[in-house]
This record gives sequence, C-alpha cells and structure tokens, in this order.
Amino acid sequence: MKIGLLQCNLVSNDIERNIKTIYAALSKAAEQGAELCVTSELALCGCPATEQLTRTAFIEFCRVKLQELAGRIEAEKLPPLLIGAPIANPVPEGKPLQNCAAFLRSGKVMVIDRKVLLAADGTHDDFYYFEPGVGLGVLQFNGWRFAVAIGEDVWNDRGFWHGRRQFYADPVEDFMTGGADALINLTGIAFSLGGCEQHKKVLSWSAAKYRTPIVAVNQVGGMDSAIYPGGSMVFNACGVLREQAALFAEDVLVVDLDKLRECDSDEQAGVKMSEEEEVWNALVLGVRDFVSKCGFSKAVLGLSGGIDSALVAAIAAEALGKENVLGILMPSPYSSQGSIDDSLELASNLGMETITVPIAKAMETFGEMFAPSFANTKPDTTEENLQSRIRGITLMAFSNKFGRMLLNTGNKSEAAVGYSTLYGDSCGALGVIADLYKQQVYALSEWINKRKGFDLIPRAIIDKAPSAELRPDQKDSDSLPDYPVLDALLRAHLGDKCDREELIERGFDIALVDRVLRLLRGAEFKRQQNPPALHVSTHAFGHGGRMPIATSFK
Repeated sequence: MKIGLLQCNLVSNDIERNIKTIYAALSKAAEQGAELCVTSELALCGCPATEQLTRTAFIEFCRVKLQELAGRIEAEKLPPLLIGAPIANPVPEGKPLQNCAAFLRSGKVMVIDRKVLLAADGTHDDFYYFEPGVGLGVLQFNGWRFAVAIGEDVWNDRGFWHGRRQFYADPVEDFMTGGADALINLTGIAFSLGGCEQHKKVLSWSAAKYRTPIVAVNQVGGMDSAIYPGGSMVFNACGVLREQAALFAEDVLVVDLDKLRECDSDEQAGVKMSEEEEVWNALVLGVRDFVSKCGFSKAVLGLSGGIDSALVAAIAAEALGKENVLGILMPSPYSSQGSIDDSLELASNLGMETITVPIAKAMETFGEMFAPSFANTKPDTTEENLQSRIRGITLMAFSNKFGRMLLNTGNKSEAAVGYSTLYGDSCGALGVIADLYKQQVYALSEWINKRKGFDLIPRAIIDKAPSAELRPDQKDSDSLPDYPVLDALLRAHLGDKCDREELIERGFDIALVDRVLRLLRGAEFKRQQNPPALHVSTHAFGHGGRMPIATSFK
C-alpha cells in the first residue's frame, strides 16, 4: 500500500487557504498512486495554536470546512485523508477543544486520535488551548493497523532520554503493548539548530525498538517567530531512514508501506546540511513567509556598513528578490567614509537599490530644540541615542510611505545585554538575525561568501571592528566585552543554564560574569519591546524565554 506525506506550507488561522494547499497536495499524491494521505499536526488551522482557538465561531467554521473537505474528497474519488485539526472536546468537562487527527473517508469526518502530551514552550502553547487525550489512536485501513500519534506523543521514550523527560507518560509505549503494523506521526516541530537530527534519532529509536515502520509528516514554512523545516521522514522496521522530504520547502512524498516491513540496513541519503546552511535556509524561508503572509512584497532596512545589516540585506535579497529590497544609508557627522563605501559596495554586489539620507540637519534641529533644557549638562548617551532614533524615524517613514516592511538588523548578543536603542535601531516588524550571536553572524557571512565564490559581503565589512558610530572613534568593545568572550558566556548561561557559580567554575572572570548578568537582567524591558525574532535556537528571547522586568532578584 502506498501512503502520501503532504508537507504543506500553511498560514495560521487561514482555513480556506490551507484547505486549498492541502487539496492541491492531495491531488498530486493521488496522481502518484497514493491510497492514503497524511498531513502535519493542526494542518487545518496551521501550527502553532493561537488565541483564535478560543472563539466559538472559529471552531464552528473549522468543523464546517472539514466536513466540506471530506465531501469533496469523496465526490472526486481522492484518497482518504488523515488530517490534523482542532476539534471540539465531546466531554462536558475540561478544556472545550482537543488537538486531533481526523480521518476523512466516504464523506465522513472520524476523529482517530487526540493528542496526549501538550507542550508549552517557546513556539507552542498547546497546554493552554487543548484538553489532552488519553492514548494513541488506531486507524484500520486496507488491512493495516496504524497507531496514530500527534506531535510530542512520540518524543517521550524512557529508553531514549537519559535525563529528565518533559512528561511522565509515554503514549507510544503504552499503545505498543497491543502492537501495530506501522505508526503515523502528525507533527509540527519548529526549527532549531540540531533539532532536525534529534527528531530523526527519536523516530529511528522508536521504529527499531518496536520493530514498526514510522511515517512522520512535519509542517514547513515560517509562522511568526517559528520556522517549520519540513523534512518529513519514513523509517523501516529496523529504524533505518528510507525516505525524507525536502527541508525548508513544500513537498509531496509517496512511499510503499510494504517495503518498510523489510528490515534492511541500507539507509537512504537523508537531507544533510551544515549548521550555516541550515540557518541560512531557515532565515530565508522565515523572512519570505513572514513578509508575504503579512501582506507585503517589499522590504526596507538601514545599511550602516556593519556586518549585521549586511547579513540581513543578503538574506532579504535571497528571500524577496533583490528588486524588492531597499537599503537606506543615514550617515551622521560621525559616520566614516569607509562605512558609506562598504554599504554601497554591498548593495552593488546584491543588486539592490539604495537611498542616502544624511541626518546631520535633524541632529542639529534636535540639538537646538533641547538646548534650553539641556543647558549646563554634558553630552552623553542621550545625544547618541537621539541619532539612533532619528534613523528609526527615517526608516519608518520609508516603510509607511512606500508600503515596505522594515526589517530589524539587531543580533542576539546585543539584545542580551541591551546594546540597542529603544525606538531607534530596535525599530522594525521582524528581527531577522535576533536569535544569532555575533560570532554566528560572522560565521554565516563567511559561509555566504564561500558559497557564492566571491566576497558578496565585502571583506572590509567582515574585518572591521564593530561600531555603532554614534561618537568619534566609537567601538562596541568600548562598552562590551569582546564578542567571542561575551558569546561564550551567554551560550553557557542561556543555553547550558549555567548560574553565576558555574560560569566562574568554567573560567569566566568574576567581574565579567557579574557585569554581563546584571546587563542581561536589566535589558529585559528592551527585549520585550523588540520586534518578533525568527527562532533558530531552543533558547530564543521572546515568547517562552522571558524574564521579569520589575524585580530585585540578583
């Protein structure tokens, strides 16, 4: 029997558009001989779950459209479809909604599975919207007995995880005592570095442990901060990867289930990428989908001559097309000629348009306006921040006037310690590289140049010392530790969850640790006002990674 994996790029809450996308993929799979097709988790409304699920009218609309889709599939003799959808909880207690897998066949909608393990993390809030199910579902079809699992229900194997598990129950283990011919996993796992490989290992382990083929369908596409990588996978009964769909692109994969029962050990070539290639593809997809799904087609950003804006420009040009990206140069009296020349060279390499808007006159005007109030005071960060805010106003003006989405160019290292200006360089609709440490920015820029075969990002931009150029001869190192040291400390604290004493034990200077942790805690009020950031790590700032603002905790 042939099963079709429908790896679709979905839009949050746009039911009708999602149905069109799923229907097109279903038709394509039917042409390839699929007898049964499967979507990703919550494919009807798109992952992640959102507040719209609390609205009765929306849930009723989902029910009606799901029934209409079942009728259309039957009328046009397309293969039955196992689809992820939010469905009303039939029990009069608990939350009114469940995360389900519904089987559309003979014009009917049959609920097969209700998700058991509900996540509440940086990209998913299932716990807040859904009532958990009690065990895996069973689908009997064409002589096959399928175990059906949704999302994290396949991720909690006691033998695989050696440390603390997220949940107590293991729905797969509980179900497999009765056996199954294969396991189908509808999932919506967002991208994080190393996450695709970890997903593969988890599924491979379970397939081998239970001597059962596994078919796992993942969502693809950007959805606000989350980027879904796709990469749907099929494993044989020995846990060997036999087929994998594309990464970071829509795909329809049709496989012969009977061949998965064969326990050969010849692994098919999966989709393998370097860390930089994964991040590049994720950010390009994230920008393209965020811009288009918000109703835009063009973008604008500030070009400072620095590495951050250069990388964002390269990503935007790849995602949207060079003709749709506008770079604004906003030199002040403190801007070096080198920064201006480097920005223009970058734009020329990318083939993107630029406009130069000097800000000296605006600085003078603000200086005159504040002169009476600021008399007898010395210039400080107030005047420096005014420059950044003038640039923010300028960029927002171009965004408003020409209908271009403003892309923010701040990185994670800066956001961690508050090295940014609210309503200045923090302006924007999307933080493109806000989950990349500064060293990752450099590494990705070097990778781009190597991939292109020439210095697409000019060597002068990569080699120069980072500077905000808000005062004469300013360098980032005047205010911050050197980025390699800062990034290492932040990775240990945010990623490895090392506290002060553990950081010191790892060899970090005591004064440096205290200073960075103080800056980190004090900058939360800025981070909560920053634009949404594309997530490429499991410890991104923003939703799920917040700290208290008003606290005396040290």
